[in-house]
Amino acid sequence: MLLSGAKIIVECLLEQGVDTVFGFPGGQIIDTYDALYAYRGRIRHILTSHEQGAAHAADGYARVSGKVGVVIATSGPGATNLVTGLATAFMDSVPMVAITGNVSSGLLGKDSFQEVDIFGITMPITKHNFIVRRVEELADTMRRAFRIAASGRPGPVLVDVLKDVQQAQCEFEPRQPEPILPETEKITEADIDVAVRMIEESKRPVIFAGGGVIRAGASPELYRFAARLGAPVSLSLMGLGAYPAGKRQYMGMLGMHGTRTSATAVSQADLLIVCGARFSDRVIMNANTFAKQLRILHLDIDAAEINKNIISYASVCGDVKVSLAMLTERCGLHHHGEWLAQVADWKAHEPRPAHSGKLTPQALIDTVRAAVPDDTIIATDVGQHQMWVAQRYPFQYPRTLCTSGGLGTMGYGMGAAIGAQSAFPKRRVVLFTGDGSFHMNLNELATAVTYRLPIVIVVMNNGVLGMVRQWQKILYNGRYSETTLHRQTDYVRLAEAFGATGLVVSRRDELARLIPEAVNLGRTVVIDARISKDENVLPMVAPGRSYNDQILSIDKQGGIL
Repeated sequence: MLLSGAKIIVECLLEQGVDTVFGFPGGQIIDTYDALYAYRGRIRHILTSHEQGAAHAADGYARVSGKVGVVIATSGPGATNLVTGLATAFMDSVPMVAITGNVSSGLLGKDSFQEVDIFGITMPITKHNFIVRRVEELADTMRRAFRIAASGRPGPVLVDVLKDVQQAQCEFEPRQPEPILPETEKITEADIDVAVRMIEESKRPVIFAGGGVIRAGASPELYRFAARLGAPVSLSLMGLGAYPAGKRQYMGMLGMHGTRTSATAVSQADLLIVCGARFSDRVIMNANTFAKQLRILHLDIDAAEINKNIISYASVCGDVKVSLAMLTERCGLHHHGEWLAQVADWKAHEPRPAHSGKLTPQALIDTVRAAVPDDTIIATDVGQHQMWVAQRYPFQYPRTLCTSGGLGTMGYGMGAAIGAQSAFPKRRVVLFTGDGSFHMNLNELATAVTYRLPIVIVVMNNGVLGMVRQWQKILYNGRYSETTLHRQTDYVRLAEAFGATGLVVSRRDELARLIPEAVNLGRTVVIDARISKDENVLPMVAPGRSYNDQILSIDKQGGIL
């Protein structure tokens, strides 16, 4: 077929199985949008309010579906507005393809209107990027972009297409995408033998799993592996849902705001088996003191992560789904009854927030959980509300949490919730956000309402930038510099102005009525949940400290009890 470059882009999207894209049109991408018009019965385009919202929507779509998310933007500010979304996806290994238009080749490098070097700008925050200067290279570049985004350790890929390339014509021959097979070539028998020996010698093993398990679709293998070893399991923030909460062996999250049980178990274990996690600073806290008494076995697809932050005793590099299956097959059946009993005792004495008649974050989360199905998708922004959800919400399945882990992007949640709901129109999607984060992305309410997305948005409204304020309380002697918001926003009237429904909950006894009402409305709802600014996220380990210094209680003046 003789096609324009713009139509080749759309044909390649169809070839890759893309049914939904997110974006915002403009002058240098207008030809691709003209092509989308011709294909509008085959590809759904979600027009967001801002390109950053489109990038986060593509990210959320990818996280919950396992497919490659697609975002489209024009040159200049359109392209630069994608940067935060690309960096967010890059840090959390989310497969995305971003397609941007750029000026024609004759105008390139001349400071033309809305020209920017998005190729150079995004090089450090993408898995790979391309600038397409010839239409003959376009189809193969698009195919490579999707393959790179989805293979190995996933990540975002940018394809910048010049305007005259979109307009030029060339022959296009459709192709079936090549299947992406698990990466196993680096898994060696010697590494597996060492790993099995370490497991067999261990008396007090702990499994720590991260987002890599979810990306690899390895949750069933993790479950069987943990059962085979009789080992307790902790998860990173990105790993929540990889192992069902509530199971006897589950200890909760490990990290700065992880459970006391997880921290204690890691400090007393003799083997830490790390599956698809990268030892971020919010997990290890202090590299000089982290897990010094034990041996570490690291399973990861990315060789660059092994021994990067923490030195492992041994490692298996390759697809974690395959690695876990091989280890499960070769390891003996272990019970570790005494070790699991000790873990159960720690769990029974886990510090919990004091019960009160006030509206607390925990009561809010519990009530939402009781009102929605097990497969509900939870999105969050970043801050205290994010950590309360991570601590309290019992995730049962993988790909049911959309949150910005590595970059910590305030403003992520609304776009991610839109992307998740677009991927699964019939499933429930709930966004937990804070009033600070919500003000960064509330323009996307227009998108949710326009596309009739029944997202329930729970704004934990405490009038402050809660997480920064908590740090100021503990570490900066209560000097609350610019963390009190003084916003006058009426969330009910705001929601109504956008065409959504607004509700207010300020008392605990209102939850049982208002939350089910919001869930059952079947339209976009904003809940103004008024909590105290003095609610803290605990436990907490201060930056640079060890798990032995875990903070369990704080007085009103910020003193550690």
